[in-house]
Amino acid sequence: MAQVKVYDQDRKEVGELSLAPEVFEVEVKPEILHLVVRQQMAAKRAGTHATRNRARIRGGGRKPWRQKGTGRARAGSGRSPLWRGGATIFGPQPRDYGFKVNKKVRSLAMRMALSARLAEEGGLMVVRSIDMPEIKTKLFSQVAKNLGLKKALIVLEEEDNNLSLSARNIPGLKVLTQDRLNVRDILTHPQLVLIEGAAKAVSERLK
Repeated sequence: MAQVKVYDQDRKEVGELSLAPEVFEVEVKPEILHLVVRQQMAAKRAGTHATRNRARIRGGGRKPWRQKGTGRARAGSGRSPLWRGGATIFGPQPRDYGFKVNKKVRSLAMRMALSARLAEEGGLMVVRSIDMPEIKTKLFSQVAKNLGLKKALIVLEEEDNNLSLSARNIPGLKVLTQDRLNVRDILTHPQLVLIEGAAKAVSERLK
């Protein structure tokens, strides 16, 4: 069972926390992480692109000229894809890019991402709490400096409006609650900061 140090917001050691090995000491398989991150990114695509096919082009009901005798090629509609102002052949249409990944695979990928951060030197830090008496970016910037945070994901046990609003203008830092923790955010932030209550909640949820 992994033992990690618990710090306060001034980076002073205040205790230790045992992390469940079935959550934080899992063998990392890049193909599983890649699959889940790809699924997350695909689900975020709007898929609202569209081009007009023949059914959506106005006009074109009348035959431009008679079938024979003009010396010109046959034409049945003025909105043919071959004509200027005509329809688009096989153009993109609105669609959902999302695809399904089994719940067990998503859970496994989360455990792998957490394990990868713990295995890295300075990749995972547990903090007892971060108290923000008011919404003030300057105050949180000092806390981030004390903890040595540059590009970090901070995971809270529950929503803290003061902390979230204080941190949102600091480049490289992202704050979210433990129930919104996801693989992509863990992997895109080299530093993972877990509030002690959030670390326990995540561990219980993923066991």
